[in-house]
Amino acid sequence: MPCTTLLVGKLASYDGSTIIARNEDSMDGEFTLKKMTVVKPEDQPRQYRSVLSHLELDLPETPLRYTAVPNALLNEGIWAEAGVNVLNVAMSATETLTSNERVLAADPLVELKKAVGTPGEEGYQPEVPGGIGEEDMVTLVLPYITSARDGVRRLGELLEQYGTYEMNGIAFSDVDEIWWLETVGGHHWIARRVPDDCYVTVPNQLGIDAFDLADAEGAQKDCMASADLRSWMAKHHLDLTLREEGDSDDVFNPREAFGSHSDADHVYNTPRAWAMQRFLNPRSNVWDGPDADLRPEDDDIPWCRMPERKLTMEDVKYALSLHYQGTPYDPYGRLGDESTRGKYRPIGINRNGQLAAIQLRPYTSKATCALQWMAFGSNPFNALVPLFANVDEMPAYLTTTDERISTESFYWMNRLIAALADPHFNECAAEIGHYQMRVGVRAGCVINEATDDSSADLAEANAQIARLLQEETDNLLANVLQTASVLMRNHFNRNDA
Repeated sequence: MPCTTLLVGKLASYDGSTIIARNEDSMDGEFTLKKMTVVKPEDQPRQYRSVLSHLELDLPETPLRYTAVPNALLNEGIWAEAGVNVLNVAMSATETLTSNERVLAADPLVELKKAVGTPGEEGYQPEVPGGIGEEDMVTLVLPYITSARDGVRRLGELLEQYGTYEMNGIAFSDVDEIWWLETVGGHHWIARRVPDDCYVTVPNQLGIDAFDLADAEGAQKDCMASADLRSWMAKHHLDLTLREEGDSDDVFNPREAFGSHSDADHVYNTPRAWAMQRFLNPRSNVWDGPDADLRPEDDDIPWCRMPERKLTMEDVKYALSLHYQGTPYDPYGRLGDESTRGKYRPIGINRNGQLAAIQLRPYTSKATCALQWMAFGSNPFNALVPLFANVDEMPAYLTTTDERISTESFYWMNRLIAALADPHFNECAAEIGHYQMRVGVRAGCVINEATDDSSADLAEANAQIARLLQEETDNLLANVLQTASVLMRNHFNRNDA
């Protein structure tokens, strides 16, 4: 699943929160319907079967309540994507990653093998289930973990036991730490703790660029991995690090060993990391022109780095909505020409399905610690709205999504507004900006009031946010519709007599 991830350590955020955020994007030409929900313990399955890989397994009997952002239609499975459990442990899964032939030959992906023939007939071969994937991971992990590290361990055990049929990156967070796990082949994995004073950008590529095997095999202060990673790498000659005689072989670059540097990466993936870091560290490098330090197609854009200032939720939203503003690559811009505009894949793309940003605030009560910020549809045209996660249900405006297009659904409203505004981007941009500001201010006031009130009803606070969100979104639709109607190609500037 095409996605873009941004992680912000607690010392890099404006208020000491850990923040994990990710766009979930559909495949080209597809638009997966999404909704937000709360999964109660009684609704969590005890026997699980994957729709795509047909893997069956039993789950523990004591799940925790958790939020999720599943597909509205379950024909391809749950795809819970992002959430936070009642212990304020969060998970975002997954960022689809790229790899290379050497890795996938050394540890092949565990793909579903369909039955051949008919039972009882000569030559019949029964079906062999595949491993776990994006469809499954949040459902199999988030209800059972007590910390970010615990999430890494549980998912790692599942990967080693059942394998996976795809390469993925997964984020875990609690109020103290963020961990990023990347699958490597069918059964292997690595995980690295995000430095507290840094942010991380991941654009559909295996991204970790430094890893300490000795730490992973010992104290696990900053690194964790499948137990046999070192011997497996040595057997298949996967470490590409150039070393001088006497250098330790503990530290290596996973991006070089396990990742890819294809022509497609340079159009589809690396430019997104460049755009986010260009925005978040504008003065740290020369980003543009012939003397640029880092260019959109460079393979050595850092996995993590310190920002120039502390980052806010508005920064997270803007970064995950980028379409190369201020560069020749902006499809809505006036710089460059037809050969450059649209050259690179935007972060804020037409097929954004949902953006979930989970903020864990260490200075509030356990009840109000977790905010799950949500947006649906194409990010340049929507607003990111905060909701308290420690509730039994979410407002209908965010949970009511089905095949019927309805203005009573936040998902469908965002899809409609984006489709109407896109052909008239410059004419609608100011109104969309005002909408985003109004939603942020009004919802922020509700969040602040409820956080300060120890007796606040968090479900009612969410309901209040949903009401104001629907009001503001209705107004935006009306204004965008008016603009689009006036600018229709069959207009004529003389009134009828």
